[in-house]
Amino acid sequence: MRDIKHIVVHCSATPEGRPHTAADIRGWHKAQGWADIGYHWVVRLDGTVEAGRDELQIGSHVAGYNSHSIGVVYIGGVDKVKLQPKDTRTDAQKAALLVLLKKLKKRYPKAVILGHRDFPRVAKACPSFNAKAEYAGL
Repeated sequence: MRDIKHIVVHCSATPEGRPHTAADIRGWHKAQGWADIGYHWVVRLDGTVEAGRDELQIGSHVAGYNSHSIGVVYIGGVDKVKLQPKDTRTDAQKAALLVLLKKLKKRYPKAVILGHRDFPRVAKACPSFNAKAEYAGL
C-alpha cells in the first residue's frame, strides 16, 4: 500500500456538457507519451465513476506530489462559450464525487483532500471550484 498524503481533485478542462470517458483521457495522455491515464478515478457527466490508473500505481497529475497522492478528475471545468474556468459539475457529478471522496478518505484517513490549484507552483484554476473548502469536513 502506498503512503497517500493527498487526494487531489481535478477537472478535465473540457467544455461543459461534452461527454468524455476515462478511455478518452487515457488516449489523450498516451498521445502525449505518457504510460497511461494520469488520474486514478474519472467522474463522468452522468455521475458514473470509472477507474483510471490503478491506485497501487503512481499517477501523473500533480508534478512533485504523484508518489503520495490519488488523482480524481471530473469531466468539465470550462465554460462552453468563453472557454474560461467554470464549475461545470452536474448534480450527478457532485453526488458521485462526494461518495467517491468519502470512500477514498476512509481508505486513506490521513490524506488531505485538495484541488489541483492548491499545490505550490500550480498556475491553474483546476478544478474550477474550491475543493479544499468544499470537502474540508470529510
